[in-house]
Amino acid sequence: MDTKKNIAIIGLGYVGLPLAIEFAKHFKVTGFDTNESRVKSLNELVDLTHEANLQDLSLALNRAGQEKGLTLTSDLADLSNCQIYIVTVPTPIDHLKRPDLQPLLKASGMIGSLLKKGDLVIYESTVYPGCTEEDCVPELERISGLKYNQEFFCGYSPERINPGDKINTLTKIKKVTSGSTPAIALQVDELYSTIITAGTHLAPSIKVAEASKAIENAQRDVNISFVNELALIFDRMDIDTADVLAAAATKWNFLNYKPGLVGGHCIGVDPYYLAHKSEALGYKPEVILSGRRVNDNMGMFVANKIIKMLVARNKQIQAAKVLILGFTFKENCPDTRNTKVIDIYKELQSFSIQADIYDPWANDQEVHREYGISLIPEGDFTGYDAVILAVAHHDFKDINFKLLKDKGAVIFDTKSFINREFVDARL
Repeated sequence: MDTKKNIAIIGLGYVGLPLAIEFAKHFKVTGFDTNESRVKSLNELVDLTHEANLQDLSLALNRAGQEKGLTLTSDLADLSNCQIYIVTVPTPIDHLKRPDLQPLLKASGMIGSLLKKGDLVIYESTVYPGCTEEDCVPELERISGLKYNQEFFCGYSPERINPGDKINTLTKIKKVTSGSTPAIALQVDELYSTIITAGTHLAPSIKVAEASKAIENAQRDVNISFVNELALIFDRMDIDTADVLAAAATKWNFLNYKPGLVGGHCIGVDPYYLAHKSEALGYKPEVILSGRRVNDNMGMFVANKIIKMLVARNKQIQAAKVLILGFTFKENCPDTRNTKVIDIYKELQSFSIQADIYDPWANDQEVHREYGISLIPEGDFTGYDAVILAVAHHDFKDINFKLLKDKGAVIFDTKSFINREFVDARL
């Protein structure tokens, strides 16, 4: 791979920032984000996602302007000297659970305004099979006036970032690569081979690479939905699901998934992308959608279980106070995208219950902007009628759950995280 080529990373979030830092060790990289405050913070070595290695970020920024190094900007014109564009913008779903391609198409349009003959555009954003060539390429052609696979080329290499994971980091996860022609596919594979120590897997087409990402998360979603459904069944039998799973896991080939809330930017979203494409082709995917329905309803189950337990203790529901511990979509991570904790909160509120949320990892301003909720600060939690452990942050190990239980709180542990003797119910 020609290290003289300049790389642009479009989107500096959980995926784009680590990618920009790693590539900047070998290439001249320009990281672009439309969020000016995000760019300003990163230039000051402040990363609210906690994904960046700040020492590596500092070294990369210090080399800016040299043969390799990193420049961060919100000015699109700063990308005009790049020959490789890597798109890492989010691909969410809308309120009807349909793919929302607006961020992706907007990024494609911006790149199209800069595209030159011979340039390469690589997409990392998770999409349904066919999206790159059926939706993004026409936008690139329309804006640039250039012809696909004649004057510019494309690749697809699905992101595999696991937010909050400091062990399975970007370079240690095998990377799927692909390109719009056999020669471009080899170039894309060689490009990622410069940073991915775990190796790469060259897929035979862009569509295959897109599909591989979609089914990675759909498979995990379906597996978790199975144990979530078991939790719903065993709750009616008054059997502890964790005990059942521990017994079943003694068999060598048992897949020991755990029940829980399934949110986030991947598992809680990607199955809908695959289902959307499938339905557009005339096939309704029964297993994928049924698994999604089960997982989407777990927040409501937790809230209703708490309400029933409060009623059993003769608590006046409309006067009840419930503390929810955790709001991010996973433990020890500030990412609140598509968190399913919001479902618990809304269901409790629908019964006029006062629900407070404490999460030392989540950004209060971001939560208020996205969800209209203000997080409470750390304090005395003994005044609550019920406590729901929704996210297993390490910080919560310091909470005295015995005291809360002794003070009369109903304690529901959705993660099998709390000492069992202090818990009234768990998934």
